[in-house]
Amino acid sequence: MNYKVKFKEQFGYFCGDYGGSLINLYIDMWILTFATYVLGIDPKWMAGLFLVARIWDGINDPLIGSLPDRFKIGKSGDRFKPYIRIAMIPLALSCLLIFSDVSAWSQGAKMAWVAALYLIYGMSYTGASMPYGAMASVITDDPESRTKLSRARAIGGMGVGVTFMALIPQLIWNEDHTPKASGYFTLAIIAAAGSLIFYSLLLTLCKENIQLEDGVKAKQKKYSFWHVLKGALTNRPLIGMMIASLGSMFSNQANGSLASYMYREYYHAPKAMSMSSFMSVPVMVFCFIMVPRLSKKFGPRKTILTAVCINIVCSLLLVMFPIANVYVFMFVNTVANIGQTIFIMLTWALVAQCMDYQEYKSNERSDGTLYSIYTFSRKIGTAVASSTVAAMLPLIGFVSGASEQAAAFGPNVRMLAVGLPVLSCLVELLGVGIIYNISPAQSEEIRKTLEVRRAQPETDA
Repeated sequence: MNYKVKFKEQFGYFCGDYGGSLINLYIDMWILTFATYVLGIDPKWMAGLFLVARIWDGINDPLIGSLPDRFKIGKSGDRFKPYIRIAMIPLALSCLLIFSDVSAWSQGAKMAWVAALYLIYGMSYTGASMPYGAMASVITDDPESRTKLSRARAIGGMGVGVTFMALIPQLIWNEDHTPKASGYFTLAIIAAAGSLIFYSLLLTLCKENIQLEDGVKAKQKKYSFWHVLKGALTNRPLIGMMIASLGSMFSNQANGSLASYMYREYYHAPKAMSMSSFMSVPVMVFCFIMVPRLSKKFGPRKTILTAVCINIVCSLLLVMFPIANVYVFMFVNTVANIGQTIFIMLTWALVAQCMDYQEYKSNERSDGTLYSIYTFSRKIGTAVASSTVAAMLPLIGFVSGASEQAAAFGPNVRMLAVGLPVLSCLVELLGVGIIYNISPAQSEEIRKTLEVRRAQPETDA
């Protein structure tokens, strides 16, 4: 088919990630801060919650992710959009409720409230994000267009970082640096409403151009999750991307949850964190312009590997040489994170190639299930990273509910915040550089083969 995406579809796909990231980034990066500072919940208990939630995800993610492959709902003929339309409602509600100020409740009631809503949020986000991610592979099969969709998705998440996330430090802290519970709820209202609006734009602007019936339906076997899972476990490129994405979650935690503690306790400037979001705007503009060009010339894999190597060098400098001035630190840290920005922009293009590779091998297309398997690896990464961070806080001196933290906590949390990105980059190099093995020539061969298969007329089985 080789469909070339237009700006309208790129913007629509951007809206999908922006809408999901409004809630996903807000909860993932700030629920620990809210629970420990506002609700007074022990960070070790939160670490346990994160692990339990990911185990639950391991059960429900494949079930939810496989639904579009098993059941086509609605009258539009679309596989993925109807599921997004259903899931976006409880996703918005869970965000509103999880940041409600229930600090006056008993400790047991607070923990039960947070746990229940966090699990509902996880299931709802799965219900919206998995069909959204898999949808890219049915919007277009053109490699350059997929890179543009991957870039649009990455810009969506980063756009939340420089707009909505920049507001957060300004609204959740009082002038005396004490937590402001009402600010969290105000932001939850903004995130929930914005999510519904942007998801609606996605559904309006993007079309599923590649239908399963186009030369594949007649040849495809009856759906079996275990059959797809078996194929995924032999899909070396997909395994490589799963490992790389798992590693990237440590960098997300360093620049999210840990950064909020670092700016408050080491630099004593919690509201200055907003400036770091604005500093990343030139990086986003540069990457928006250059990444598709670099990817077209060198391939997405080589582009990622080069960027991640630069990221390691810069992050190691931050580990070895503490920077006392908060604004100088922000600048150097922003430059270091260019590697992660490029990784995020190109990840989804490589994942789409992994799905094509699976169809190329098996002559079966199960995008929803494959995407759920891949996304589960990201959730495992988030769980490991967030649980590690939450469990490390008491070990490096954090005391939940204390008005002031010990002096040693500031330097300790700084070291953790700048050290985790090094670990991220090493895992990304392992996944993309060693395990992932689709070359540009192989990618083109796969695309042409699938184009011929899909163009073949249906025949009776």
